[in-house]
Amino acid sequence: MSESVAPGVRGMTVESAFAGMTSVSPVVFKAGCPDCRERFELTAAALRLAIGATSRTTFYSFTCPECGASVRKPAGERIVELLTGGGVRTLRLAPTP
Repeated sequence: MSESVAPGVRGMTVESAFAGMTSVSPVVFKAGCPDCRERFELTAAALRLAIGATSRTTFYSFTCPECGASVRKPAGERIVELLTGGGVRTLRLAPTP
């Protein structure tokens, strides 16, 4: 593969383009289990967000890593914003007729 460089512009390697960049830590969310009362951190992949037509049908869920309980909690606007911004997979629920 050949790359063309404009006259008078030095070529740049991938290494020099990314020199000085540091790795980015994955986003983690603090959560708690209402069953076993444990507190822990979860990655975006461990959470699911469902956005419904109303606040009663908008929630996030996860499986407790300590006791295995399925946990479902309501998600207000701020929680939705944080979870979507952190890469949590989102399901948009269709309104019921």
